[in-house]
Amino acid sequence: MMSSSDSSILALDVGGRRIGVASANVVARMAHPLTTVENNADILPVLQKILKEERAVGLVVGLPRSLNGEDTDQTRTIRTFVIALKEAIALPMYWQDEAVTSKKAEEELQGRGKPFAKGDIDALAATYILEDFLQEHPEVGI
Repeated sequence: MMSSSDSSILALDVGGRRIGVASANVVARMAHPLTTVENNADILPVLQKILKEERAVGLVVGLPRSLNGEDTDQTRTIRTFVIALKEAIALPMYWQDEAVTSKKAEEELQGRGKPFAKGDIDALAATYILEDFLQEHPEVGI
């Protein structure tokens, strides 16, 4: 039997080419980058596998918006993606504003002075999305 201390909440930073994935244990609630996967036609089974391996009990999806809070073309694309995801994954799903998370991630990685790939930015951005969600929703996942 799985205890709640074995469970996690995952976050996705969905982009046109890649999806950054972050994870946090529901008890410790410390987000960390998990992986980056290619966003292609086979993405749903890949995400299902990750969610199962991580014993996910919830999924947070970053929602991009314009600086004035309006929906963009990317917002609509991600909303459509999440409709398909909800049909494939039977977990509670939550939205989280993802304003400037990719920029913040890129700046942090540049500040480390070590080489990094674009996928590293996506996974770290997903971590920021998850951290923001966990701070704003302390009741979720416990």
